[in-house]
This record gives sequence, C-alpha cells and structure tokens, in this order.
Amino acid sequence: MKTTERERLLKRGVSEIIVESEFAELLDSGRSLRLKMGFDPSAPDLHVGHSVGLRKLRQFQDIGHRVVLIVGDWTAQIGDPSGLSHTRPMLTAEEVQENAETYLAQFFKIVDRSKTEIRWQSEWFGKFSLTDVIQLTSRFTVAQFLAREDFSNRYKSNQPIAITELLYPLLQAYDSIVVESDVEFGGMDQKFNLLVGRDLQGMMGQRPQQCVLVPLLPGTDGVQKMSKSLGNYIGIDEPANDIYGKTMSLPDQMIIPYLENATDVPGPELEEMRRAMADSSANPMEFKKLLARELVGQFHDGDAARSAEESFERTVQGRELPADVEEVWLSKSDITLMGGFPYDEMVKEYGLNVEAGTLKEDRPELGIQAGDIVVDIPDLLVRLELASSKGEGRKLLEQGSIAIDGRRLAPGPAGARAPANVRDGSLVRRGPRRHKRVRFRD
Repeated sequence: MKTTERERLLKRGVSEIIVESEFAELLDSGRSLRLKMGFDPSAPDLHVGHSVGLRKLRQFQDIGHRVVLIVGDWTAQIGDPSGLSHTRPMLTAEEVQENAETYLAQFFKIVDRSKTEIRWQSEWFGKFSLTDVIQLTSRFTVAQFLAREDFSNRYKSNQPIAITELLYPLLQAYDSIVVESDVEFGGMDQKFNLLVGRDLQGMMGQRPQQCVLVPLLPGTDGVQKMSKSLGNYIGIDEPANDIYGKTMSLPDQMIIPYLENATDVPGPELEEMRRAMADSSANPMEFKKLLARELVGQFHDGDAARSAEESFERTVQGRELPADVEEVWLSKSDITLMGGFPYDEMVKEYGLNVEAGTLKEDRPELGIQAGDIVVDIPDLLVRLELASSKGEGRKLLEQGSIAIDGRRLAPGPAGARAPANVRDGSLVRRGPRRHKRVRFRD
C-alpha cells in the first residue's frame, strides 16, 4: 500500500485508533479483515454525521476487507445513552424491523452491499439463558462501568442509571465475540463500548479487536453534534435542494472539517483551501458551494448537484420563487383546526369569531383576515410534506422557520399552537428553499 493511501485510511476522518501499531500489522498481513459496525435502529434516518464512519468502511472495502453490520434488535430495546443525559425508549420488534429497513436502504448508498455481511443480534441473544447473562456480567465490575463519562456524570449528580444500561456495553462486546471482529468502527462517544469488546475478546481467547474511532461532526449550528432531534442535521436521503441549502447554512469554520471528513477532495487541495481561509485570501462562499456540490453528488448525482446550485443561486441569492412551486390539494373537512382546539377554546384563547374554522372578522393585530381558515400549523406542515411529523413541525415553528404568504410565523400564547391563517392559493415556506402552495377542493 502506498504511503499516501495508508495516510488517507489511517488519518483522514479518524480521531483515534486503538492500537495503531497492531492495526498496521493486520493491514500488512494481507488477509481480509472483518470490520464490525453495529447500529441500534432507534431512529431510521442517517445524516452526514453518520457518513463519516460509513465512508471509512467503504474505503477499507475497496481494498479487499469485509464489513459485518450488526443490527441491534436487542440492544435497541435497552437503550444506550452514549453521552446523553437520558435513556432511549425501548422499541417494539415491529418498530425495529421498520427502522432497520429504512436504515439499510440508506446505509448501502455509501457501503458496498456485495462486501457486507448483515447479522441480527437475535441470532445469538435469542438463545441466551440467565446463566449466560450471569457469566457475561461476572467478567466486569460496576466500578469499571462507572468510569464511563456519561455514567459517571449521572452517578455524581444522583441521576438514575438503569441496570439494563450497564448491560448494553456487555451485549455490544459479545457481538464482537460472535462475529469474530478484527476491527470495530464507531464514533468517539462509543469508545468505552468498543474497548469493552476488545477486553472481552481477550478474556475469551480471541485476538482483541482494533478500534477505529471517527470524529463526531458538528451539525449545521456548528456547535452541537449533528442530530435529528436537535434539528441541526443534513439527511443523506433528503432532496438535493435541501442538502445543498442546509450545507450553505453552515458557519464558515465548518467548511474545512466537513470537506475533510465527509468528502474525497484531495489532501493538497484541502490544504490550499485551509491556508486561503486562514489568511482571508479567498471567499469562503466558493468553498462552501464546492462542499454542497460534493455532498449532493454523493447522495444523488452530479446533475442533481448542478441543479441544486442553480436553484440556490436563483431562489436564495437572487430571492426568486422557484419556477415550479408544487400545489397540494386539500379538503377543508380534513384539516385540523388550530391546535386541535374545540371552537369555544379557540374563542377563549384568542378571542376569535370562528364558524366552521373560518374567521368571520378581520384581526389585523394577528395578521388574519375574514374568510381565512385557521389551521393547526404542525398538521398542515405534515400534510404539505414540509415536516415528517407534528413534532418536527412544532420545532420548525419554534425556530421561526415557517412563513405563510411572506409572513413569518412565531409561537403564540399557546406555544407552538399559534393561529395560522391560510386561504386557497396560500404559499407556505419552510426555510429559504422549500415552498408549497395550498389549494382547497371545497
């Protein structure tokens, strides 16, 4: 392997390798390595943050190694904080299956399916007895597990830690035993769990796996780890225009980290851009557009990237409406009224004169005119496919991301249940890039 190729594999998009010298020996041995990565299908959608590790897996596949993907259908029913302050809810078998199918479809946008072995934890944990559990737990102490940062912090602040949470690293470690993992990949927040797997393999007579830890990419806010729950994510399955537009919203200091960890822009070019950013000799906008094209091209194609850039320049930089705003036809009888309130609560809450959801008088202080239809904003966003759920719709409203006919909406006296008025032909906008026009059948 050439020095530059080894450097790309072991340094770029990698935070730490445990143990790097041993890993180098494995690579030089010439045998095909088993590269383990596990996922809990607690959420089905992947984002650019996930792609950092997946791209690294693909790079190793391209030189002859095999990925072993563990579907955590058992650990998903336990929950793993991984740095969070609360446990994840348990999932049903049906939810796990549905989420896994969506995850796999997106996973193989990056990873080579033909060089991947898919294993479900239920293959081995379905046969586990109480004796097996006791034998597994006897190999580690509580003190060892309380050394994990998030457990330690919660213990010191008297926050509860469920016994099931202590089982999670053990179950993940046992996965490595079953599949005979040579190398396990994970984010820096998974370091403790990967090391438990390495220790358990040594205890049970296997060669301890190597651990490749990848960086946690900040989200579009440039501060917190990319997360769908925080709304700062760029989904790999999102429309091309959304991926491009979200990328263009990144703070300038995120351009180089994203290019380094989430694209294949050559190292020398990356260093040149880094210097240009440092001495302000170039416009960061051009580098950000390059990043946006690279990301759209990865998850769609080059034509989609060019089209998304043209759309961004026209609608955001040029402040034009898209040429082909989609019309969504709705029935008034299907629309949920404001906040789902009964009429008497609506009148009491806002003092509105409402009949069948239609205003009978002008209320200029609320930006509402007689004849408008008062609707539940999150419900409307879901029906227009501008939000995947009412929960996401409420977050978008609270963030000030929604406008109707040019009027930006904000939470009202009832929080996210603010009065929103639409009429036939109203233009609903999410952020600067996504627009839908409402049409009514009756």
